[in-house]
Amino acid sequence: MWVAIRSSWPLFVGMLFLMVSNGLLATLLTLRASGLGFSESVIGLMQSAYPVGSLLGCLVAPRLVDQVGHVRVFAALASIASTAALIHLVTFDPWSWAAMRMLAGFCFAGLYVVAESWLNGRATNDTRGSLLSIYFVIQTGGVALGQTLLNLSSPDGILLFIVVSVLISLSLVPILVSATATPVYEPPEWTSFAELFRLSPMGLTGCFLNGIAQGAIYIALALYGQVIGLDTGAIGALIGFATLGGMLFQFPLGRLSDRVDRRLVIVGCAGLAVPVCLALASIGGSPPDLFMLYAGVTMLGGLTLPIYSICVAHTNDHLKPSQIVGASGTLVLVLGAGIVFGPALGSFAVEHYGPPGLFLLLAILQGSVIATALFRLWRSPTRADTPVTAVAIAHNVTAGAALLNPDAPPQDHEETP
Repeated sequence: MWVAIRSSWPLFVGMLFLMVSNGLLATLLTLRASGLGFSESVIGLMQSAYPVGSLLGCLVAPRLVDQVGHVRVFAALASIASTAALIHLVTFDPWSWAAMRMLAGFCFAGLYVVAESWLNGRATNDTRGSLLSIYFVIQTGGVALGQTLLNLSSPDGILLFIVVSVLISLSLVPILVSATATPVYEPPEWTSFAELFRLSPMGLTGCFLNGIAQGAIYIALALYGQVIGLDTGAIGALIGFATLGGMLFQFPLGRLSDRVDRRLVIVGCAGLAVPVCLALASIGGSPPDLFMLYAGVTMLGGLTLPIYSICVAHTNDHLKPSQIVGASGTLVLVLGAGIVFGPALGSFAVEHYGPPGLFLLLAILQGSVIATALFRLWRSPTRADTPVTAVAIAHNVTAGAALLNPDAPPQDHEETP
C-alpha cells in the first residue's frame, strides 16, 4: 500500500491544487456576484450551470481521452479552466458567468476523469480501497482549504481570481511529471436508470435528494452568510466547517452502515439533521453567535454529505461485482442532476423566505429522505444477503473512481512502481 501511495503523491498534490482552486472559486463567485448586484435567485441559476457542465464532462471527457490521450486532454482542460476563471474579471453579466461556470464544470469533470484513470493505473486489488480513501480526503479537504484563502483579499478585487488561475495551472506540473506511463483508459459501461431503479429505488432516490442538498450547502450557504452580515472570512469558514463535518462523519457512518441495515443509518442521519436544520433556522442576532452557527453547520455537513456514499453502498449491495462500475456512472449522473437544482432552490429560498429559508429547505429534503427510506423498509424489510463495504465518495468524483472500489471486479494491471 505504501508503495502505491508514495508513487501517487504527485498525483495527489496536483488534485489538491485543483480542489483548493475549485472550492475557492465557487464561493468567490457567489460573493462577487452579490457585490455586482445579482439577485439571490440569479446567483443560484448561474451557479447551477457548473453541475450541468460536469454532467457533460462526464459523458464527453472519456471519449476525448480515448482519442488523444491523457496528457493532451489534461493540459487542454486545465488551460481552459484557468482561462475561464479569469474571464469573470472582464464580464459583468450573469449570462457570461453562467457560460463560464458551465465551461468550468465541463473542464473539472474531465480533469477528474484523467486523474482517476491515472490513479487506477497505479492501484492493485490490495490498494484500491486505501487510494480511494486518500482521494476522498483530498477532494473534501481541498474544498475546505480553499475557503481559508478567502481571507487573502476582498472578493471585489482581482487577487483571488489570479490565485485560482495560478493553482489550476500549478496542478499541471506534478500530474504531468508523474505520468511516466499512461494507462489505457476503458470507459465504464453505463447501467440504465430503469434497471438501477428496479434494483435499488432507495439508492437512486437518495442520491438525487442528497445532490439537491449538497448543491444548496456548497453554494447557497455563502449567500446565507452574506445576508446575515458575515464577513468574507466567516463565510468561507461556514462552508469549510460544513465540508469538514462531512469528512469527519463519513468513515464512522460508513462503518456503521456495514453493520446494520444502511436504510436505518440513512433514516438516523436524516432524522438527526432535521432538528439541526430547525435549530440553525432559529439562530438570530446581528451578528449571530458564530460558535453555535459553526457547530450547527458542522453537524449539518456531517449528517448530510455522507448520505450519498451510504446510498451508493446500499445500491452496490444489490448488484453483482460486474455491475458496480457501470452503476456508479449512473449514480454520478443522478447526483449531478440533483446538484443542478440545489443552488437554484437554495438561493430562491434565501431570497423569498429570508436566511432561515435555506435550512427549512434542507429540513424538507431530509424529511423526504426519511420518508423514502421508511417506505423502502416497509416494502422490503430484509437487508441484502451479501452487503459490500461502504467506501467514502465525494460529490466531485466521476464514474472512473468506482474502479477503486474494493468490491469492484479485480483489475488485471500491475502496480506502477
